[in-house]
Amino acid sequence: MTYERYESPTLPLWRLKLRLYWQLVRGDRPIGWLLLLWPTWWGLWLAAGGTPPWWTLFVFSAGVWLTRSAGCVINDYADRWLDPHVARTKDRPLASGAVSGREALAVFGVLMLVAFALVLTLNRLTIWLSLVGLVLAASYPYLKRYTYLPQVYLGMAFGWGIPMGFAAVLGEVPTLAWLLYAANILWSTAYDTWYAMVDREDDLRMGSKSTAILFGDADLAAQGVLFGLFLLAMGLVGQRAGLDAPYWAALTVAVVLVAWQFWICRHREPGACFRAFLANHWVGLALFAGIAAASWPG
Repeated sequence: MTYERYESPTLPLWRLKLRLYWQLVRGDRPIGWLLLLWPTWWGLWLAAGGTPPWWTLFVFSAGVWLTRSAGCVINDYADRWLDPHVARTKDRPLASGAVSGREALAVFGVLMLVAFALVLTLNRLTIWLSLVGLVLAASYPYLKRYTYLPQVYLGMAFGWGIPMGFAAVLGEVPTLAWLLYAANILWSTAYDTWYAMVDREDDLRMGSKSTAILFGDADLAAQGVLFGLFLLAMGLVGQRAGLDAPYWAALTVAVVLVAWQFWICRHREPGACFRAFLANHWVGLALFAGIAAASWPG
């Protein structure tokens, strides 16, 4: 396949490749990076009781971008049989044939090696935990062929920066970290179910699996349970961490934002479900702002 549909053929091949690789890692779509960043920062700020060490903050922030980018690549590689048949994904570089599978694996390898090199500057526990994170990130995309719960596994992968962050700051992973990790799994499962509801008809046609298909007509009720448990868990996090008024104000804002998501999705329209998915960035930001403000030295 030529590259004429993407760029003028007069442009140098290396520029075309770089642009395609940028699209492959979703560099033009920061929502996934942000949804991964906020829980990681929740964990770092709670572990440090305020602003974490600057190098640790840099390693985890850069690592979020690198691992999310790598996750997008391996996801597209695993879905190269499905994406050409889904309206929303058929023009992705791998699905269209503009980037080969071998190229995608090479990009994935480079991104993960750079991320691992950064982790090697941290303590031994964090390094060992990063290996678990690698397995989670690399195996997640294949679950949609075998289970209706890939969104749960996504939550496990997306939240792994939480125990890693506690390990990097404290040298251990306390109960608070696992409680926050569980809360993030609930949240990630919920917001990725909004995302799956966008593609439900295409996934049913192609035999792909998701929580949106599993929940069926009970999807909104199931979403209510997931978001409700998430918000309850975040309340327990605030209580266990001894956070004060700014955090509880932020949690109230998060409740309002989640309620708005249900309002716009009440008719299950794909466009509204996608907007609800995107709106979870603001939920994550609000909760981070509350944690940071409550942890600010007084």
